[in-house]
Amino acid sequence: MNRKIGVVLFQLGGPDSLESVEPFLFNLFTDPDIIDLPFAFLFRKPLARLISRRRGPYVRKHYEEIGGRSPILRMTRRQAAALEVRLRREIDAKVFVAMRYWSPFTSEVIRQVTDEGIEQVVLLPLYPQYSVATTGSSLHEWERVVQTNGLSALRYDLVEEYSTHPSFIRSLVENIGIALRRVPSVDRKKVHLLFSAHGTPVKLVKRGDPYQRHVIQTYESVVKEGQFGLAHSLCYQSKVGPEKWLEPSLDESIERLAREGTTHVIVVPLAFVSDHIETLHEINIEAKEEAKILGIRHYDMMPALNTNRHFIEALADLVVTKVRG
Repeated sequence: MNRKIGVVLFQLGGPDSLESVEPFLFNLFTDPDIIDLPFAFLFRKPLARLISRRRGPYVRKHYEEIGGRSPILRMTRRQAAALEVRLRREIDAKVFVAMRYWSPFTSEVIRQVTDEGIEQVVLLPLYPQYSVATTGSSLHEWERVVQTNGLSALRYDLVEEYSTHPSFIRSLVENIGIALRRVPSVDRKKVHLLFSAHGTPVKLVKRGDPYQRHVIQTYESVVKEGQFGLAHSLCYQSKVGPEKWLEPSLDESIERLAREGTTHVIVVPLAFVSDHIETLHEINIEAKEEAKILGIRHYDMMPALNTNRHFIEALADLVVTKVRG
């Protein structure tokens, strides 16, 4: 008898109101995969409370400017619905959404999965490139909840990464094309494609975290597949704290391009698959304002993948391959 498959989409999550910004940040900074210092277990919660209180008003203002809440849950649910429709052409599957730092939390979702009588689960991160701070953290939380609740019979398979999956690459190429068509045809050759991925501390890379390697593979695959014939470069964003992070930063890259006389820039979010604070505010408000001040005449951002048909096809293929494999 065919078993119903549970597919759990892992995503970061985001505050659903201005009042939830500070507790969301507290959840983020109490994660041992984020605050990873010697003897951190002794001071992690007090430090997280301090950071969230200090950063809360600043981050809250950013959420005010994009509508007062994160759109990430709404969009992830749309992705889940589109994926479920696509999967049911081939397998009996139900798709769930588990957020790491805000509701619906992993514990809530595991309860839903077991209430449905599902015994086989595919864990599908909405992080195309693997990092211990994203996919690794979500997996650790899943395993912790399963173990705490004595659910060892709940089998799961993990999709670790899909940084070069052909349909994922195709989805990025297609959405870059949308942004390029917004540039007058006489100016398209002036465009510089600035690929931007979420940064990570250099120390993680030195410990063997494959995230940077996966990001570079995605970047190179998109450039090869797209055949854009345009200048392009890769940068990183969202640095937090005093540690050394991957470089160059988004801000540094925009400053460099302006110095070099670049007048047209399209930023391509490379590691984000839906709209949220890093795209809507950091790229499309903060960096846009900087670019305008520096003299870049045309600044745009590639539309987020969201429910792009090729992206949903990539997710479906990953799930079906795991199930049949």
